[in-house]
Amino acid sequence: MTRRLVATMGIAAAMMSAAAGQANAAGQCAARTDIVKALGEKFHESETARGLVNPSVILEVFVSEQGTWTILATDTHGLSCVISAGEGWDRTTQVAVLPGT
Repeated sequence: MTRRLVATMGIAAAMMSAAAGQANAAGQCAARTDIVKALGEKFHESETARGLVNPSVILEVFVSEQGTWTILATDTHGLSCVISAGEGWDRTTQVAVLPGT
């Protein structure tokens, strides 16, 4: 799971730095405030998690109670790009067991 998240974060950083202009033309990028508003109004999604990709990009996960989810990459200028979206989000919490406990 951690490897997958790190890979996703790397992809997000690459997409933001290399293809933000191209993705913006396709309608997948917009001001963060506009995307967050649309996610809330259309899909009832709210931010569940975020992580720092590099000093210029954060990765954000938005999830609804119905299980829809969206992953955004947001830069320091407030531009967000949709990295992925889907259904069936599992909110299960996994607890690591330390040796000797």
